[in-house]
Amino acid sequence: PMVIKGILDPEDARDVVRFGADGIIVSNHGGRQLDGALSSARALPAIADAVKGQIKILADSGIRNGLDIVRMLALGADCTMIGRAFIYALAAEGGAGVSHLLELLEKEMRVAMTLTSVKNVGEITGDLLVRE
Repeated sequence: PMVIKGILDPEDARDVVRFGADGIIVSNHGGRQLDGALSSARALPAIADAVKGQIKILADSGIRNGLDIVRMLALGADCTMIGRAFIYALAAEGGAGVSHLLELLEKEMRVAMTLTSVKNVGEITGDLLVRE
């Protein structure tokens, strides 16, 4: 499988589909590469509209807690990445730190899902979000 990272534009996402990749990672690389780059969360809905169902959409950048995961799923991601949090947990406490992080993320997701009357991850949709 081929997954292309760093997609922030719907037309680029369509190009990835035409190219034949299996998925994309909507990511601004933590905002470190371009000062003022569009956030992944802001880019995600238009990208999801452009390619949803054709390829898998992973979201990266800005995932710090379980609510962020729920938010990215609601914006159109199929799943999220947790790179920086994972690295910090691993550096601090090794495997036990990563296990603890995953438990925290799950608990935070469950709280967010309960507060929005969602029973499972498949029920997380854009209807849960307040739009500008």
